[in-house]
Order: sequence, then structure tokens, then C-alpha cells
Amino acid sequence: MSTPAPIHIIGGGMAGSEAAWQAAQAGVPVILHEMRPERGTFAHQTGELAEMVCSNSFRSDDDQQNAVGLLHWEMRAANGLIMRMGDAHQLPAGGALAVDRHGFSQGVTAALEAHPLVAIDRREVPGLPPADWDSVIIATGPLTSDALAQAIRAETGEDSLAFFDAIAPIVHIDSIDLSKAWFQSRYDKGDTEAERTAYLNCPMDKDQYEAFIDAILESDQTGFKDWEADAKYFDGCLPIEVMAARGRETLRHGPMKPRGLTNPHQPEVKAHAVVQLRRDNALGTLYNIVGFQTKMKYGAQADVLRMIPGLEDARFARLGGIHRNTFLNSPRLLDGQLRLRTQPRLRFAGQITGVEGYVESAAMGLVAGRLAAAERLGRPLTPPPATTAMGALLTHISGGADARTFQPMNVNFGLFPPVGDVRGGRKGRQQRYKAYTDRAKADLHGWLQAAPALA
Repeated sequence: MSTPAPIHIIGGGMAGSEAAWQAAQAGVPVILHEMRPERGTFAHQTGELAEMVCSNSFRSDDDQQNAVGLLHWEMRAANGLIMRMGDAHQLPAGGALAVDRHGFSQGVTAALEAHPLVAIDRREVPGLPPADWDSVIIATGPLTSDALAQAIRAETGEDSLAFFDAIAPIVHIDSIDLSKAWFQSRYDKGDTEAERTAYLNCPMDKDQYEAFIDAILESDQTGFKDWEADAKYFDGCLPIEVMAARGRETLRHGPMKPRGLTNPHQPEVKAHAVVQLRRDNALGTLYNIVGFQTKMKYGAQADVLRMIPGLEDARFARLGGIHRNTFLNSPRLLDGQLRLRTQPRLRFAGQITGVEGYVESAAMGLVAGRLAAAERLGRPLTPPPATTAMGALLTHISGGADARTFQPMNVNFGLFPPVGDVRGGRKGRQQRYKAYTDRAKADLHGWLQAAPALA
């Protein structure tokens, strides 16, 4: 049997790396085009594949009561490289899946470099690929190069759609005052001591909190260019300045909520607000400030963050930042196989399709890689059922969402078809979520069995 022609994948982030792995595992050669390190970006620091530029968390790993945990389960069942490396480089995170970001990206890079059917081309693709690339997956993510982004806009005829992703700061653990901060996961969640103490907590009383909010609101912040004025933030990645501007209590009911935490230094005193930090590397030397994406300028940022009790002498391995994130109006432009309607040889995957989050991006890469490989092998594959987490995301971006109001979306049970004969409302939520996950696992198993050559 002759070797199939290669699939070209543009972008070596979460989605592109997963797509390359899935196609190669199916026996189809892949050329993975990644411009880094020849050409860098504002947010990336290395040339590794699947580099994590924002948080180091894949969020909840609960596959019975949480939609993103279910997505983890589905990707593991589909032999996903991203989840394999996430598990291999896992850090304690109290029920979430957090990873050592450097070990993780190095593991993904090594696995793809070693695969006999994967070739990695470290050059930029400066526009739409040539016509003789008859099977292409564009997975360039939120930092698509200007040249390629302009070519995509010219092809699709769409106005620019953009929001801003903000990056949270990372602190050296040895610069944190542990006489004020303490280790505890919210509600002591986790099966092991490491998980129950996965977060570092810095408490604030009311006066400290009010002064902190004032400082945020008065801080010197990054300005936007005129053409960026209409861009939208994604609500799951709001800068703290935007949250504070929405109301003085917003942060205290968001990333600074004090619930489920008891300060062992002052157990009789209930904190008014709590800043949490989460371990960022395997050595435990770096901690990122959870939910503290920010657009403050560096000098102001360091001054404001050092107002947090325990961080008065903080040294920052990385300060926060902000960058532009473009995405397609996928419900209007893409079909159910993630193909561009006007040029079906082009598939899209990852954040550029309008999914949000590491895991969601990788999941769309997994689906795109399998669909492209099946097509190349002459064994057309139907998309995953809409009752699965992968299928629910795919359905949403390929027509389930209203194209007039389309915005990036994390996976959630609101995207799933309802389950019959299950109690509605808040009181029935636990039973309903379990019904969603049970149905999804059974239906995903059937989808994987329908394509054994891709398993």
C-alpha cells in the first residue's frame, strides 16, 4: 500500500500538536509548520511545541460532574498526546490538572520529533498555503501572524474579530512571606495531602482589600490602539482591572473569594478576601497568581501586587501581560468537519475557531487530525456525537452558536443536548451532570469503535 500524501498543519500549539499526533498515529504523514523560534511572539518564551503561555492548569479533572473533566476523559480515551503529557507532568492542584509547563512542552516536542511520520518545519507560512497542499489544518491559535491573519481575512471576507487575552504573573516561592500566607486548597479538596495543600493563600482584611481595589483602579495600564477599541475580552480571562471596574466587590466574589479557607495563623479571623497562588513547576519554586491576568504596566503592576499580604517582597519570574487574540466567525465559515466552506482543503482547529482554553483547543485539534486523516485514507469519518464533550464543542462552533453574536466559549454542560427524565434545576444538577457524562462516555466509545484504524 502506498504512503498517503502528507497533511500540512500550520501552528505547533496545543491544537496543532494534537492534530499532528492523531494523524500520524493513524498512519498519515504530517508536516508540522511552526514559526518559533525563528519568529517569536509577544507571549511565547521558547520554541517548544504546545508551550503554555497563560495558566499552567487544565482545570477540573472531575469526569463525572464537570464538563472540562469529561473532555479530559474523552481525550485520554482517544489516545491524546496533550493529555498523556499532562498526566506525565502533573502537579498537585486539589482536584484540578495542573502541570509543570516546561516539562510538559518538552515532552510534547520530544514525542512529535521522535514520531517517524512527523516532520517539523521551523519556518513561517506567510499566507494561505499553496494550492498543491490539498489537506491543511490551520491551528495558529490566538497569536496568528499578521501575514497569515490578513490572508485568512481576505479569503473569508469577515471583519476582524478580536478579544484580549491577559497573562497572570508568576512569583518565586522563596520571596513569599509564609508567616502571612498558608497552603490550603479550597474546602481542603483533594485525595492526597499534596492536593489538599496545592494552593498558597494570602488573606486581606476589609481595609487592605479596599486599598488594593483603589490601587488597581488608579494604576497605569496598557493602552490600546485605535483599531483595537472595539475588541472584546473573554469573560473567563478578564484582567483584574476590568473586574474591579465592574464593581468593588467583583474580585471578592471572583478570584479573591475567601470561601472554604481557614487561616491557620489566625483561625478565629475570617478573611475579607483571599488571593490564591498555584504551583507552576515541578520543583515548586514558582507560583502563579490565580485569576490575576492584568494589563497594568510592569512598574505599576509590581507595586500593586506587592500590596498583597505575603507578597510585600515578591520577586516575579514573569509579570502579567496582554495580547490580541483573533478568531473566526466559525458558525458562518466552517462546516461540521471544521473545513472552510469556501476552501474545503483548509481545516481550522484550536482557539482560532472560537473555543477557549488549552483543553478545548487541543480537543478541536484531536478532532481535526482524525477527520483529516480519515479523509486522506479514504475512510470518511463522521464527527463525534453532539452528546460528547468534543462533539458539543464542535457543534457549537460549526453552527450551534448564533453567528451574529458568536464569542469564544469554554466547554460546559449548557452546550450538551438535554438528558430526558432527569430532574432539572439546581437540586437536580448532580444527577443531571452524571447523566451527561455517562451518556457522553458511551457515545464516545461508539465513535472510536467506528474508526478502529484511527484508535
